[in-house]
Amino acid sequence: MPGPCGPFQPETEVCVFRSATSGLMFGGALLVLLGLLGLAVPMFTTKQTTDVAKVGDLKLQTTESTPHVIPPLVTEGALVLGIVLLGAGLLKR
Repeated sequence: MPGPCGPFQPETEVCVFRSATSGLMFGGALLVLLGLLGLAVPMFTTKQTTDVAKVGDLKLQTTESTPHVIPPLVTEGALVLGIVLLGAGLLKR
């Protein structure tokens, strides 16, 4: 009876080939999605609220906004690397 990895391997052997391929495919797909997200949204802002003073029930707070810019080279690199990993995963099949 053929094993899970092909007709010439017994059923007791573990097929490492498919798990490595699926790992490449998953990593590649994740990098492609992150690269596309970085191209679509190249800048985002985070806000942090801190307490400045507290007198009884009265609180004085300040909110600080911090812009974060994702460099285009990083997003393009993630996109290209993801495509390469997807291609490698498909070629290993």
